[in-house]
Amino acid sequence: MKHGKKYREALKSIDKTKAYEAVEALDLACKTAAAKFDETVEVHVRLGVDSRHADQQVRGAVVLPNGTGKNVRVCVFCKEDKVQGAKEAGADYVGAEDLIERIQKENWMDFDVVIASPDMMSTVSKVAKILGPRGLMPSPKAGTVSPDVAKAVAEAKAGKIEYRLDKTNIIHCPIGKVSFGPAKLEENFDTLLQAIVKAKPAAAKGTYIKSCTVASTMGVGISVATVKYGV
Repeated sequence: MKHGKKYREALKSIDKTKAYEAVEALDLACKTAAAKFDETVEVHVRLGVDSRHADQQVRGAVVLPNGTGKNVRVCVFCKEDKVQGAKEAGADYVGAEDLIERIQKENWMDFDVVIASPDMMSTVSKVAKILGPRGLMPSPKAGTVSPDVAKAVAEAKAGKIEYRLDKTNIIHCPIGKVSFGPAKLEENFDTLLQAIVKAKPAAAKGTYIKSCTVASTMGVGISVATVKYGV
């Protein structure tokens, strides 16, 4: 793959043989981000588990202290008694069968997070084949199936992100924007890494965190030392 001039220039300021401390790596990610838009900073964590085994899955959700910098559009499925609370918490769309019909007939997908009360999951399951492949199907593990939909909405709006292992045993997560600066990004990074360490499966053997890299949307991957997390 041929990289552009800005990417090659950024590469010169990064020692690819070194694992940087988190704040230093994030500072480099910010300084080398050269796009004309406010790039997202992402974390990529390779774990020493095997995603093919059910007892080695790693999945959960965590609220980043400084949010993600993204305006999250939240869609809520709930009964009438919870509608007002969901709206007051900031939900963009609240409904039931009416929203299911829009998704089925119009392929309507103008939302980033779907939250449902437990008693609505049989209704939401009607569009599971549409929401599932997009990573939008509500899940108790991600905190998006909850009897307290208002709280779930507030957390989603505040910067709650879901982390989950992919087929190559890597977790990919956004932790904010370049404009946040290294200090705020480090707070988000720490919160995410601590959550991933806490979610370590009992069946996991050997080194848990194999490697960790941070990068801006258009930037160079920078290796991060994870020794302080004790895994």
